[in-house]
Amino acid sequence: MLHHWQDFEGVVGNGRRVVERRPSFKKAGALVIHRAVGAHARGSVHWRSGAAGRVDGTCFLRSSGYSGRVNRADKAARILRILDQLYPAPPIPLAHDDPFTLLVAVVLSAQTTDARVNLVTPALFAAAATPLAMAELGVPTILRHIRTCGLAPTKAKNIAALARLLVDRHGGDVPRELAALQALPGVGRKTASVVLAQAFGVAAFPVDTHIHRLAARWGLSNGSNVRQTEDDLCRVFPRDTWIRLHLQLIQFGREHCPALRHDAARCPICAFAAPGKRAGRGARLGGA
Repeated sequence: MLHHWQDFEGVVGNGRRVVERRPSFKKAGALVIHRAVGAHARGSVHWRSGAAGRVDGTCFLRSSGYSGRVNRADKAARILRILDQLYPAPPIPLAHDDPFTLLVAVVLSAQTTDARVNLVTPALFAAAATPLAMAELGVPTILRHIRTCGLAPTKAKNIAALARLLVDRHGGDVPRELAALQALPGVGRKTASVVLAQAFGVAAFPVDTHIHRLAARWGLSNGSNVRQTEDDLCRVFPRDTWIRLHLQLIQFGREHCPALRHDAARCPICAFAAPGKRAGRGARLGGA
C-alpha cells in the first residue's frame, strides 16, 4: 500500500468552504481515503469528520489531485484561498486619518513595529496633521515626538522635508503617482506602494522584507531581491487581489510563519508550499 498526500476542498453543512490535506493510500488500483466514509468516484469523496479540531458534520469534498509538486500559479491560487479564509477583511495596521498621515506613519514604520508607530503618531498628528503644519513644526519637535522609533533623527528630517515638498510642489496634497511619491525624502518603492494601495486604492503590491521572506520560503520567487519578488508575486496573483494580499501576508507571517523557530509541518501554508520541507501527518491547509 503506497501512501501519499492529497488536498480536498469543498463545503461543509453550514456552507463554509474548507481545504484539507489528507493522507491517501493506493492499493490494487483503488484509492482509499483515510477517515473517509463511502467510495471514491470521479474525484469525489463523502467524508464525515471524526477527529478533534475538525469541522463537524458531513462534507462533500473534491480532490485537487495534489501529489507533492505544483507549479507557482496553482500554489498561489491555493495560498490566496487560504488567506481569504483566514483574513477576509484585513485591517490596515497603521492608524491614520488621510493620505498624509498614512504616508508619515509608513515612513516611521521602517525598522519599527506598527505598534510602536501607533503609540507615537497620535501626539504627533495632534501637533501637526497637515503637510504645512508638519513643515512648520520643525525637526527638533518632530524628533521629540518620534524619539522612541528606530532611526528617529533621520526620520524626523525626512518627515519635515517631505512635508515641505508636498506644500511647495504638490499644493499640500499627497501625489497619486509612484514616481512623485518616490521623489519625496525617506520614501522608497515599498512606502510609495503602500500609500497608493491603502490611501488611493491603486493596484500595487508593496513588498517588504517579511513578504519577501514568505515568497522565497513558499517557492513563489527565487528571493534574489525585493523588486524581483514583487514582479513574481504580481505575475502569479490576480491584480484585483494585490491590495488585500499585502495586508494578509503581513498578518499571516506574524501569526503563523515567523522567520525563526518555525514548524513548517504545522503552518497552514508551509505544510504544502515550502520547498524541501515535509509537512507533518494530517497538516491542515485551511482555516475553518
